[in-house]
Amino acid sequence: MTPTVKPFYDPATFTISYVLSDPASTACAIIDPVLDYDPNAARTGTHSAEAIAEYVRQQGLRVHWILETHAHADHLSAADWLRHHLGGRVGIGVHIREVQQRFGTLFGLDPAALTDDGFDHLFDDGEVFQVGELPVQVLHTPGHTPACVSYLAGDALFVGDTLFRPDYGTARADFPGGDAAQLHRSIQRLLALPPETRMFLCHDYPDEGAPPCWESTVGAQRRDNDWVGDSMTEAQFVRRRAERDRALPVPRLILPSLQVNIRGGQLPAPADNGVAYLRLPLNQLGG
Repeated sequence: MTPTVKPFYDPATFTISYVLSDPASTACAIIDPVLDYDPNAARTGTHSAEAIAEYVRQQGLRVHWILETHAHADHLSAADWLRHHLGGRVGIGVHIREVQQRFGTLFGLDPAALTDDGFDHLFDDGEVFQVGELPVQVLHTPGHTPACVSYLAGDALFVGDTLFRPDYGTARADFPGGDAAQLHRSIQRLLALPPETRMFLCHDYPDEGAPPCWESTVGAQRRDNDWVGDSMTEAQFVRRRAERDRALPVPRLILPSLQVNIRGGQLPAPADNGVAYLRLPLNQLGG
């Protein structure tokens, strides 16, 4: 099957969201949607999510699923907003529970607040679900985070942050719970798929004036990505990834993003004064 895939690029966070639609019906799934966030004013916005909603309505599609590949550290999720406006169920990999526990402690969140966490379904590795008549398989691909999953729908593979375009390499593996060796094994699992499999990326960081790249293939990654080719052993990858990760800054939106994204895009409940607050744990990251 060759499903229809519509990308939406958010230049503020370098994120690509997708609408995956079943060519045999009006069913669709939204993957990794972005909720706009201005960190200077602590103000959220829905411009990016509204563009997705407008496309869904114009195409006469029905949202069956809103899918997250993992709890993102670089943008807030619009999953909850889209569920309220378009319907559908919010899904993520079952290992999100590990991420919730780790970051719930960091943010001092009440465990009860994570029980009602905004996710409608947690996927097991290998689980298959339907978008209309289109079967979608869940592949657990940890390493960037413990909860990363990829979604395989026909010839379309949505890899989250696991891989970038071939000349850019792979995701980092230095977040809490990340593991470079595990990431290498996850990537090899994806590269074992047929070479013509279309691979849809979650991020791209184009040079100024250049268009973003959001699509590759398994074959192109095998051939051109020197981080993960046949000549790169797991031990070599781990050493190279560790060296690169030491030079990377902490993501700009990691603190607001994670405390929202571990709850399926739900914003914190307002306090008694009617204002919702995000938390900033001091001296806990980086250094």
